[in-house]
Amino acid sequence: MTNVTIEPAKPAKADRAFDAFEHAAQRAEGRSVSLVEAASVEDVRAAIDLDRFRVRTALDRVIVSDGAEEGLDDLAETGCLQVVFPEVHAMIGFGDGEWRHKDVWKHTKQVVRQAESRLEIRWSALFHDIGKLKTRSIAPDGTVHFLGHAEVGTRMFDKLERRLSFFSRSNDEALRRTVRFLILHHLRANQYDRGWTDSAVRRFAREMGPHLNDLFCLSRADITTKRPEKKRRGLSQLDELQERIAVLAAEDAKLPPLPSGVGNAIMAAFGLKPSRRVGEIKFALERAIEAGALEERLPSAAYVLFAYDHAQDFGLSTNDAHLGAIEAARHELAHAGYDARFEGEAVVDESVEASCGA
Repeated sequence: MTNVTIEPAKPAKADRAFDAFEHAAQRAEGRSVSLVEAASVEDVRAAIDLDRFRVRTALDRVIVSDGAEEGLDDLAETGCLQVVFPEVHAMIGFGDGEWRHKDVWKHTKQVVRQAESRLEIRWSALFHDIGKLKTRSIAPDGTVHFLGHAEVGTRMFDKLERRLSFFSRSNDEALRRTVRFLILHHLRANQYDRGWTDSAVRRFAREMGPHLNDLFCLSRADITTKRPEKKRRGLSQLDELQERIAVLAAEDAKLPPLPSGVGNAIMAAFGLKPSRRVGEIKFALERAIEAGALEERLPSAAYVLFAYDHAQDFGLSTNDAHLGAIEAARHELAHAGYDARFEGEAVVDESVEASCGA
């Protein structure tokens, strides 16, 4: 009977994993590096337990370097990627089996490389498509869909962060929020077409808020097609959207958010006399516009109805309103094709109530 010698498992060594992470960082930075011993699952876990932010620092260097693709490949080769980010490692070789569909891992690495070298953009690029693994479906005609992958990917990022706490330091909170926001909204800008109304463009810009420029950076990097005309068209659409946002912002800076005559309309609808009270209501309406509760420069009737529908927040009483004026306002908006229920309206901000002194 042949004797079989069973090699004892190597004890976990955090240093072995730290060496592997450093190797990947140096490779991404374009430095000549020697071979490094592959890290075991236990090694990587030991390193994370010992100093997770040392690991994060090495990963930051990989992500922002010019050779990020090589660094990511190195993390996969040494076994680190599968342990730290199994959600990302699972993208390797993932596709629909059809020649026309991109390998999601290759696409992701290209997006990282093409993205502006900032942590917010590069980390978002790495995670933006992780939701595709759980959402792939193939229609009877062979068309591949990843419906809802942005939302699913956002939840996966939340779970990843709860597991690792890589972005838990106080100075990383803004980074975590930005990465999460960009994963959730990474498809929005690329869905633009010229049929968007000015109101739709304004709404998009307002909803993206301080993340708007970061989103454009990620959206441009996310165009990885090898077809020159398709790439040119995609980049041109983003340029057009960005230009429209800039033009509208410049126009809006010159124009007041409320139409002229809105004060008179409010006085007529609620039986008010010219007074500071009317000014407070107009100021509260402007705050509601800033909060995204309704659009700016609509017909005066829209603001009358908004104040009526949120009378308590504005310190008004519907009992004091002239119902004839309210019905006339509804008729005016209905005739103009405007939804008097303010479709998609946000919750009125508490600042509206404060502005009215209620």
